[in-house]
Amino acid sequence: MDEFLFRIKSLLGDDFDEFLKFYENENYKGLRVNTLKCSAEKLKTLVDFELVNTPFCKEGFYIPSDVTSLGNSPLHHCGAFYIQEPSATSAVEMLGVEKNDFVLDLCAAPGGKSTQIGAKLQGTGLLWSNEIVRNRANILLSNIERMGISNAVVSNCHPDILCNELQGRFDKVLVDAPCSGEGMFRKNSDAQNEWSVEHVKSCAQRQLMILNSAKNALKEGGVMVYSTCTFSQEENEGVITQFLSENPDFELEDAGIDFGRKTLEYACRIFPMDGGEGHFAARLRKKGESYGSIIPYKNNQKIDDKVWDFYDSLFVDRPFGDNLTLVGEKIMILPENYNRNIKNIGIIRAGVILGEIVKNRIEPHHSVFMAAQKNDCRSAVDFDLNSDEIHKFLHGEEIAVPSEVKGYTAVCVNEITVGFGKASNGRLKNKYPKGLRILR
Repeated sequence: MDEFLFRIKSLLGDDFDEFLKFYENENYKGLRVNTLKCSAEKLKTLVDFELVNTPFCKEGFYIPSDVTSLGNSPLHHCGAFYIQEPSATSAVEMLGVEKNDFVLDLCAAPGGKSTQIGAKLQGTGLLWSNEIVRNRANILLSNIERMGISNAVVSNCHPDILCNELQGRFDKVLVDAPCSGEGMFRKNSDAQNEWSVEHVKSCAQRQLMILNSAKNALKEGGVMVYSTCTFSQEENEGVITQFLSENPDFELEDAGIDFGRKTLEYACRIFPMDGGEGHFAARLRKKGESYGSIIPYKNNQKIDDKVWDFYDSLFVDRPFGDNLTLVGEKIMILPENYNRNIKNIGIIRAGVILGEIVKNRIEPHHSVFMAAQKNDCRSAVDFDLNSDEIHKFLHGEEIAVPSEVKGYTAVCVNEITVGFGKASNGRLKNKYPKGLRILR
């Protein structure tokens, strides 16, 4: 740690003592409201602790340090919020995602930034979330599903292979690069133990390689944000300076933000005394004229009428579109802008799973209900987050429902979907996935 602190002092100069003072304080804790499912105003009425806005995004809030076990809250299970270190939301703000954008999150696990992007897209455009490590990619998929994002593709692929295959397809690309994690030292002792100058330098080399892969996926005129959760100049200013020297068709540009402290004129650094554990982000633009999105491939696969009838029996007005396809026994609703001509570059899932064919019948899938609003569902029951019914449901138990409720039925927490069951004779058979249930 002595070498680390020496480097921080060289970086901060007169602000070093302030850094040390904040470094001794408690870690920042925060959450980000998922506006696909819940407004900030609504969440404030549902939680029993104070939410204080962070400076990094309007959906981000500080939470009291004594708040614990949020992962077991019904509001967490239904995807009303994502537990996220406050400064980690800064990079997506700098990316400037707009509706109908095609966005690639290249190093996406565990999914905080991807789900932030998904909320900004509001079901339009396309989100492609990639993670090179398979078990982390599965965690990414679970968070995409929990947060109700229906227009996402989740893949497990090497960045170089992925970006060559998806060349020139994206309006926005986020590279939240693996780093030495200096900004996480206060909350992660393993990151401290693994730190060394050699590790910092090897991270910088890898980060530059990833950035040079990512550039290929970007359209002319597109925007790419590079971010890390480390303080080192080699991994931050050093990588950006080297990338720009090797790629004269890119330029650093002003992201129009008012948080953190400027470096390289337009890039941003965040230290603990700025309101977060630590982050760096730089917004780059690829020179050239922007052009429209690529026209998606139209799926001509013949879908049996029974499948359409099943879709319509669950939901009103087909809320996820009509780009259906069969993958084995699974019925997928692909994102409208997903191009099926793309070869399978480690794709784990595209869109949501409507259901699975089991012995000549169709069983609905958890993911399609998680992406649905209560009003999208033909049948729904709604419980308060403190009710016995919702806690029994999240434990995997059958629950009582009104006798008139029949068939596959969405289960909601204060009008936010959390799963589904099958109702008959005043009882709802639980379909909440076993791996997600709260253990007693």
